[in-house]
Amino acid sequence: MAIRKPTAPSERSSAMAEMLAQAGQESTFKPGSLVEGTVSAIKDDDVYIDIGYKSTGCVDASEFGDAEVKIGDKVTVLLRELENDKTGTVSLSKKAADDKIRWEKILERYVEGCVVTGTIKSAVRGGLLVAIDDVEAFLPGSQVEVTPVKELEPYVGQTFDFKVIKISNERRNLIVSRRELIEGTMAEKKAELLASLQKDEVKKGRVKNITDFGAFIDLDGLDGLLHITDMSWGRIKHPSEMLKVGQEIEVKVLEVDRDRERVSLGLKQIQANPWDAIQDQFPVGARVSGKVVNLAAYGAFVEIAPGIEGLVHISEFSWTKRVARASDMLATGDEVQVVVKDIDVANQKIALSIRETQANPWDTVQDRFPVGSKVKGKVRNFTNYGAFVELEEGIDGMIHVSDISWTRKINHPSECLQKGQEVEAVVLDVNPKEQRISLGLKQAQNDPWTEIASKYAVGSVVKGKVSKIASFGAFVELEDGVDGLVHISQISDQRVEKVKDALDVGQEVEARVVKVDRGDRRIGLSIRAMTMTDDEIKALAAEAAGETPEPVSAKTAGSENLGGLGAAFDNAFASSEWTPGN
Repeated sequence: MAIRKPTAPSERSSAMAEMLAQAGQESTFKPGSLVEGTVSAIKDDDVYIDIGYKSTGCVDASEFGDAEVKIGDKVTVLLRELENDKTGTVSLSKKAADDKIRWEKILERYVEGCVVTGTIKSAVRGGLLVAIDDVEAFLPGSQVEVTPVKELEPYVGQTFDFKVIKISNERRNLIVSRRELIEGTMAEKKAELLASLQKDEVKKGRVKNITDFGAFIDLDGLDGLLHITDMSWGRIKHPSEMLKVGQEIEVKVLEVDRDRERVSLGLKQIQANPWDAIQDQFPVGARVSGKVVNLAAYGAFVEIAPGIEGLVHISEFSWTKRVARASDMLATGDEVQVVVKDIDVANQKIALSIRETQANPWDTVQDRFPVGSKVKGKVRNFTNYGAFVELEEGIDGMIHVSDISWTRKINHPSECLQKGQEVEAVVLDVNPKEQRISLGLKQAQNDPWTEIASKYAVGSVVKGKVSKIASFGAFVELEDGVDGLVHISQISDQRVEKVKDALDVGQEVEARVVKVDRGDRRIGLSIRAMTMTDDEIKALAAEAAGETPEPVSAKTAGSENLGGLGAAFDNAFASSEWTPGN
């Protein structure tokens, strides 16, 4: 058996020191750490560097760039690997060391939120590259301006201040913003301006945006609203009629709401209010020229001076024409002559008239259509109570239903007249103030009742057609347009419950005249009297006249149908359903 020689104390101490040194090296040389070394050799494209480790490190010569490298040079490198399995050398990187040193300096120099100055180098996808000292930063396209920017190329080569908004350790780059600096400056200016702004102050501004209801004005950092109603003393339909984006204007501060950061502006308020001297410029009765600026169903608005509009109601368009809508006579942009009728300064309203610029034809209508004169015209329209006849353009006369016929009661003018029919009538009354002319159609004809009393004697036989049936009897149209009434009691010897059961409209009948009232223009007829004797007819006529007849026979006297015949006729004639010719 071999006996092992004990190790000497000095040998043990040397071995221990070597092990401790190696352990110290391994704890010092860690991948990713920066180490300093000396160039020990240069072979082809490799630079060998002694970093004090048991193995020599190697760096590709291209990582030194254009710098001259000599044996003995001191360099700082980044340790990638302690030993490469294939070559057995330590893997080092000069470029990675330079990048790490540069980034550490950046972290020492910049923090998020700091302001830096840089020059834009080039445009890249999504934004711009900015050179800040020896650092390259990224400026996103959304951070270039406050408003979106479509073209980035024009910014290349320009120098600006930027705010560092993010430092990325992973990508080792800076992200900067120009927009945040601008917004910060704007916020400061806005706060200062809002605090100093005073009501009624006049400020210069630039039109920033135009909407349907107004325009936003940039007061050098603070936006104010100029409402469309505060742009002009006159009428405008859209703000674009007066303003353009980018236009420089002066405005007056109307209201300042510091809590809500809102400012109301006025443009017309820096100009004199034309309504202040309106009564001197346009006294009532003055005749002026104007332009139609707006149309409504009820009238037209006419501008008679800048900022001054008046209303011409449709009733003031013409003395004679019937105007349903303003657009029937006028169009926007028309030049018109008007007369000032009334001024309401408090409510800024002016009433105008077009018709008063012309003579009123109703002032002389009595000269052209005197009472009693005969006139001709065409039937223009009907109402329930009469017919309107056009005597001249815009001048109508009205024939009341009671003045259409001497002999018939007319319920509606269409029973005797047609639209467009030419008629001759007599002027009964003229009222220029109310613009009314009353006409009579029957007055232009002879009154047939002057001969009716002799033509239709009591007891005479007449023929005619049933023209109308009422509850109390039937009306029979005779010659000359005269109607006679057959009372229900005089239709038949038999009791008649309903007139329509015994007679029809249009039916031809024969009857005897039993009553003629010339004063009230009434004729009473009896069909049942066709079978009576002369004496019986006399008794019936006396009964119809309201007299007490002498008894003749049971056929007349004592009959329930004859009882109160005079009153029956009177009641029927006075009925609201129908009253024979007036």
